Amino acid sequence: MREPGPLPFLRSGLYLKEYNEVKALGALVGSSRTPEQTQIAYFWAENFFAQLNRVVRSLAETHLENSADRARLFALVWLGAADALINTWTGKLQYPTWRPTTAINQGDFDGDSKTIGDANWRPLINTPNYPDHSSGANALVSGVMKMLALYFGTDEVTFTVTSTNPNANPNSRTYARFTDAALDVVEARILQGIHTRSADLNGRHLGNSVARWVFKH
Repeated sequence: MREPGPLPFLRSGLYLKEYNEVKALGALVGSSRTPEQTQIAYFWAENFFAQLNRVVRSLAETHLENSADRARLFALVWLGAADALINTWTGKLQYPTWRPTTAINQGDFDGDSKTIGDANWRPLINTPNYPDHSSGANALVSGVMKMLALYFGTDEVTFTVTSTNPNANPNSRTYARFTDAALDVVEARILQGIHTRSADLNGRHLGNSVARWVFKH
């Protein structure tokens, strides 16, 4: 398995770029999100386990007639998901990085004159009470989507995801590739104001790596 590497360091150009990105796109008030981006954020602000399980059940019912094949699919998906989250939380403890809300609220005191702080900044959705790095949501979703692609032997499968978030409009989205759904979650966690892009991409890479290892072994 692969432990995630560290995030961009303070006062680096990449840190500043990602700081400004989540500050602009992830704000509860006065963000630069488009209406479509706001809907992507709300759509993927649900219980990911329930949301993904609905996808796996639908795919199993649509494509698999044999109950043993369905059982194998569920076992692979959730074994891989569990391993991805174990690896993610190992990284969160190893690199306990602050969330965007803390970084932005304290931006004037981080030793970098280029990070302009805002003590009143709030994210679109509530910030979880554990470190930014890496994104557990992206490790989970990307891991599941990669496992589905490996199981079916192709990334190009049409499927529908639903959301029970009351702000989601529409509350269903149809994707033509497993990768497309995973990439939407990378953007969603930035648009929600709760993750930086590096945390999302690292989580996605971790989920993909674990899925490949679990499927192979």
